Amino acid sequence: MFSILLSIQILVSVSIIALVLLQQGKGADMGAAFGSGSSGTVFGSRGSGSFFTRATGILAAVFFINCLLIASPLVRETGQSEETLAERIEQQETLQQEAAESAAIGEALENQQAAEEDLPAVITEQLSSEETDVPGVPVEVVPDSPAADELPQ
Repeated sequence: MFSILLSIQILVSVSIIALVLLQQGKGADMGAAFGSGSSGTVFGSRGSGSFFTRATGILAAVFFINCLLIASPLVRETGQSEETLAERIEQQETLQQEAAESAAIGEALENQQAAEEDLPAVITEQLSSEETDVPGVPVEVVPDSPAADELPQ
């Protein structure tokens, strides 16, 4: 509805401009009153002036009524929220902060996963470099125990 009224407003505005430019000044009526050749025109000696004047008045009334309709809140689309510029900027800043926080959290999770993947390799390296003794359990060294090569198969 708003776009229809706006297009009507533009057409009426252009029509008013054209009618005002087509009208003659008051000085041209003086020549017709004293018998110049303009009395034989299509609208008569005073007809064109009153026709253009009436058309301009009617278009002006349509223009003002259309202005009131366009300004009316009944015609405007109510689906859009009425937000100020400050509220929009605040929402954008909030969204940017949330995006930065989520990026930081994602990076921290990636670092943690990388550390967890490296953890088994670090643990196996430490275990291989240390003795395989279980803490708290004494290792008995038996001097007469046969070597692995000497065991019967």
